Amino acid sequence: MSTFMAKPSNVERQWYVIDANGLTLGRLATQVAMMLRGKTKPTFTPHIDTGDYVIVVNASGMKLTGKKLDQKIYAYHTGYAGGRKEIAYRRLMETKPEFVLKHAVRGMLPKGPLGTAMFKKLHVYAGPEHEHQAQKPIACEIKK
Repeated sequence: MSTFMAKPSNVERQWYVIDANGLTLGRLATQVAMMLRGKTKPTFTPHIDTGDYVIVVNASGMKLTGKKLDQKIYAYHTGYAGGRKEIAYRRLMETKPEFVLKHAVRGMLPKGPLGTAMFKKLHVYAGPEHEHQAQKPIACEIKK
């Protein structure tokens, strides 16, 4: 017996759609990252992108537990002196709920070109509509 190693030409990808309404951000992000990486498949190979495409709808309906909405801060730097900016997650969830999920998933993927290729297969929408009906995505249930 030999260990199976996937090749980029052998990878079969599926499209999955996930409804994020009422789901916790972190639990959803871990499941999405595993699907993007390909860890849910028996053909998982660490150095090959074997993951599937994931569409997340209703991102504005996600929730954060505890007091994270007010206490958790997204910080970034503009590049200018004294240019540190902070935004509370409550404001981010109101204005850009897609960014919140993308930011969480991006941190869970590998760094470098492989992680970038995996991240490009994630599509997040704030509302219930998405533009990928032609791919015939399969509905995927995530436990709450």
